[in-house]
Amino acid sequence: MPTLTPPAPTCTPLTHYPESDGQPMAENTRQFHWIVLIKENLATLFRDRPDVFVAGDLLWYPVEGNPSICRAPDTLVVFGRPKGERGSYRQWEEDGIAPQVVFEIWSPSNSFYDKLDRLHFYTQYGVQEYYAYDPEPAYNDLSGFQRVGDALLPIAEMHGWVSPLLGIRFVHTPTTLELYRPDGRPFLSHQELEQQREQEHAARLAAEQQREQEHAARLAAEQHAARLAAKLRELGIDPSTINDV
Repeated sequence: MPTLTPPAPTCTPLTHYPESDGQPMAENTRQFHWIVLIKENLATLFRDRPDVFVAGDLLWYPVEGNPSICRAPDTLVVFGRPKGERGSYRQWEEDGIAPQVVFEIWSPSNSFYDKLDRLHFYTQYGVQEYYAYDPEPAYNDLSGFQRVGDALLPIAEMHGWVSPLLGIRFVHTPTTLELYRPDGRPFLSHQELEQQREQEHAARLAAEQQREQEHAARLAAEQHAARLAAKLRELGIDPSTINDV
């Protein structure tokens, strides 16, 4: 009888989810500045919240088994997920939680269809708030969208708008965008933050020196008063009677 050879075991190849889309994070220094400014200030804002994950230019895969469905928002914020390092945001590994807030900073190469595609993607996959800004001086265009039911609807007036989820305030001037934390402090660049820290450090040192000088002055006054009281006692004078004169 011929020998029967059992069929070779089959294995399903693991789906590959790239950690880069091959595109640069920014096309110019202005776009890069805004991406870093927003991402870093939001990370600072939520640094004491272990359940808030903030990332920049991270590929988000909302559907398991289909790596072609992905986008890399310039900044994303996820409430309900822990901080930590990730090569990509695979939603099915994150308790199914989609990023609730995303930001896009447009570059000169972003077409109308790019922008429409982003809006469609974020609408379809559950984003709650979506903000987009074109920092080019010729445009200085800011738009925002908030989820109502199954749709991301435009926010009619972004000047003075306060994000319900982030608590930050948008101030859209004729020349630029300003962002403010819930406590009223503005978003600052890395250089501005360093300058602020240096100023605060110098102020603390000055305050400490002032306290030390005041302490030394009080100590010197007390020692002088003690010496004077001792001298009066040597002369047979009760120092306590001096104040009664």
